[in-house]
Amino acid sequence: MLCRKAEEALENAYCPYSKYRVGAAVMTGSGKVYTGCNIENSSYGASNCGERTAVFNAVSSGERNLTAIAVFTDIGNPPPFPCGICRQVLSEFCGGDTPVIVFDGEKSVYNLTLEELLPYSFELKSES
Repeated sequence: MLCRKAEEALENAYCPYSKYRVGAAVMTGSGKVYTGCNIENSSYGASNCGERTAVFNAVSSGERNLTAIAVFTDIGNPPPFPCGICRQVLSEFCGGDTPVIVFDGEKSVYNLTLEELLPYSFELKSES
């Protein structure tokens, strides 16, 4: 189901510059699924990746515990591995053992964990 939701999210991608469409879906501890797609801007720095869009969608809906993520592109190469910024954002709301499923239009599938993608994430301890 999570992979299907990522594929559906891809249809909303706005990427007139790179033409590289990405859809993502995150599963939460409550069982809800939130989706996102990449949204580009002519000033590339103002663009947002599909993974972060999905995470921000979940967090803005009150979810803080993400238990899995699927990332999809309909282009075969390169596979849509999350960028460094997305990996760090995921680490804020996911454990290291969180499954990350990366798949593409050529039927390549990569089943990884967040820790495999980001073995030494930055973590600033908050003072409560």
